[in-house]
Amino acid sequence: MEDDRKMSISQSLGRSISRGISQAAGSWRMDDVFAPGGGGSHDGRSSRHSMEDEEALRWAALEKLPTYNRLRTTIFKSYVPADQQKVPSEQMLLDVRELDPQARQSFIDQIFKVAEEDNEIFLRKFRDRVDKVGISLPTVEVRFQNLSVEVDCHVGDRALPTLPNTARNIIESLLSSIGISFSEKAKLRILKNISGIIKPARMALLLGPPSSGKTTLLLALAGRLDPSLRVEGEISYNGHKLNEFEPRRTAAYISQNDIHAGEMTVKETLDFAARCQGVGSRLEMLTELARREKEAGIIPEAEVDLFMKATAIEGDESSLITYYTLRILGLDVCRDTFVGDQMRRGISGGQKKRVTTGEMLVGPAKTLFMDEISTGLDSSTTFQIVKCMQQVAHLMDSTIFMSLLQPAPETFDLFDDIILLSEGQIVYQGPREHIVEFFESCGFKCPERKGTADFLQEVTSKKDQEQYWADRNKAYRYIPVSEFVERFKSFHVGEKLRQELSVPYDKNNSHKAALVYKKFMVPKMELLKASWDKEVLLMKRNAPVFVFKTIQIVFISFICTTLYLRTTMHHRNEIDGSLYVGELLNSMLINMFNGLADLSLIVMRLPVVYKQRDLMFHPPWAFTLPAFLLRIPISMIESVMWTVILYWGVDLAPDAGRFFKHLLLVFLIQNVAAGLFRLIAGVCKTMNIANTGGSVVLLLIFLLGGFILPKNSIPNWWEWAYWVSPLSYIFKSITINEFLDPRWTSQRSSDNSTNLGFAVLKNLDIPTTESSYWIGAGALLGFVFLFNILFTVALMYLEGKLVYSFFKV
Repeated sequence: MEDDRKMSISQSLGRSISRGISQAAGSWRMDDVFAPGGGGSHDGRSSRHSMEDEEALRWAALEKLPTYNRLRTTIFKSYVPADQQKVPSEQMLLDVRELDPQARQSFIDQIFKVAEEDNEIFLRKFRDRVDKVGISLPTVEVRFQNLSVEVDCHVGDRALPTLPNTARNIIESLLSSIGISFSEKAKLRILKNISGIIKPARMALLLGPPSSGKTTLLLALAGRLDPSLRVEGEISYNGHKLNEFEPRRTAAYISQNDIHAGEMTVKETLDFAARCQGVGSRLEMLTELARREKEAGIIPEAEVDLFMKATAIEGDESSLITYYTLRILGLDVCRDTFVGDQMRRGISGGQKKRVTTGEMLVGPAKTLFMDEISTGLDSSTTFQIVKCMQQVAHLMDSTIFMSLLQPAPETFDLFDDIILLSEGQIVYQGPREHIVEFFESCGFKCPERKGTADFLQEVTSKKDQEQYWADRNKAYRYIPVSEFVERFKSFHVGEKLRQELSVPYDKNNSHKAALVYKKFMVPKMELLKASWDKEVLLMKRNAPVFVFKTIQIVFISFICTTLYLRTTMHHRNEIDGSLYVGELLNSMLINMFNGLADLSLIVMRLPVVYKQRDLMFHPPWAFTLPAFLLRIPISMIESVMWTVILYWGVDLAPDAGRFFKHLLLVFLIQNVAAGLFRLIAGVCKTMNIANTGGSVVLLLIFLLGGFILPKNSIPNWWEWAYWVSPLSYIFKSITINEFLDPRWTSQRSSDNSTNLGFAVLKNLDIPTTESSYWIGAGALLGFVFLFNILFTVALMYLEGKLVYSFFKV
């Protein structure tokens, strides 16, 4: 309510200021200047002065606003294409939160007509504005010294993914967790004692042949290495070790795996990523910038001011930064197209690759580790993206470390530094201008017909090295990677690097906003709201699935009604009761399996969930809570339709109270089943394993549910399983609700020793008290929460490697 009140005050204040300025400057209106018969020989100069004075008046009014409103209000121009511009653009004061999608797109279309050219012009204006008041941008220098990464792996037949090997691996992993190890594994060194510096304001390219360790190096620097790997050495950001801050929030890692929700459009995907990552320190910088400009009497350019304010507002469902990212990545042509998946047609593979890049660019991180972002892209698109990244690195002092596979010569020339990795060792690291010189000093020359990037990736290969041997008068000798590494140490670039590494980074020089210490930059409730909106959107997109499920439950309910249509008591004995027990059991099992659809839906979504968890978009509970709550209305509709059709058609207890108690149980059954199948999906992760492991779980709870074998017949050593089976509570409660009705308790059993209802329940070893119904209902409610909590825990702590390996787009 407070935010709404502030927004209302801000909007009304902005409108009143705009009207006041318009009235005060009424004699300088653009329409009057260009009216017929007006202007004379001084038309051009008068209009120019009028525009300047009117803008000055608007800026003066803007400066008088309170700080809260001033940071959200800017001068907005109604942009018109230059060839259609008969009058100067109209200007007005506007709260940036009132920008509609058309206004945002209009702004981007006019400011960034040619992405790689206009982006540089705009960023220079941005940098000039910051430099005028002496504000320094936060920078991050990444250092790694004596870094080694090692992993234990099986070799030979034990490395094959056969069923016996998989079983042995599971058993050995369980034993190793308690310190018992039987298998012998080979040690594979991925990175071998490497050191280097990734500097801000310089864009570095990581090159190397396949399996040279490029992805491992990027993951290590981003703080995202798998815990099973053994890491030695030190990685630091501005002199701070990785355990002293939150590296996964400070740096953005852009994976080469394109994993997205296929039901969302490109723009919706980027908007969600922007909402989850927040604005970082943009608002704090804007506040300080506005304060200094006000003291110095500096009026910024309207376009730059609008962009900075519109991208510093938290909580926007659609931010201007999304439109900007779409333009520089060339995705605006498919902005409203579904990303697509195996079942839904969507954008191309190259566009998916750009969406993966865009998800991290919309965030506030200025340290970017980009892994093979050009796969599936043509050379011109790659050049455009890399060119924009170069401008961001140079003008915004960002730290960008990017690996590319065979970049074109014009793209290669955009990079400032090159790191050449081969066999887990750094062969060269330094300025791009000296790398060819280094290999010439080693006796190898890049032919004119060959691109430098291709030459660098082949010159260390034993198979391809000979063709680059420069002096044909001397006998060729293969030079291994280790020898290149030793020669680089004595090369002047290597000596300079060693000197730089010998001087520790002064932590006092680190900008306060350079490193992030919070796990989530956005308040938890905002993350929950963003996830809620996303789940509602996906539910709408998957509406046919839920409509079909509802139709299915209605259809099956009619079939079940015909099987037990108006069941009556002919002999008034336990045989009549068994008919009703069969119907109740049928109702219980069908509603239990109605949640089976959640298993496949969750398994399909797990790759995206694990990806967003690892990128720290939101905590897992922000996904599981909306998924659980939004399932409740659907479950209520299905439960009502099932009970209304079946209850009276079968002729269950004719009592309104028992009808609603039966409805409550059906509702709880469906939610228990949904929670159980979600848990199975979260633990098993793939459909193959879920179908196997899930079947075992279902068979156990069915066998020990008390309806296949009564409780008094279950062996003592299995009795504990009876009490942890949710089906035992369901069966007890649903039969108690029916057989304690007066029409059963008023009839005598066949032996005349007790009433018929009690006799049926005792034969099934079920309690004969009404309170047992509520105990069972309470237990079911507990199982609903338990299964969903365990599902959340599984998403929090289980690794997602298996999911990634099975999810290929």
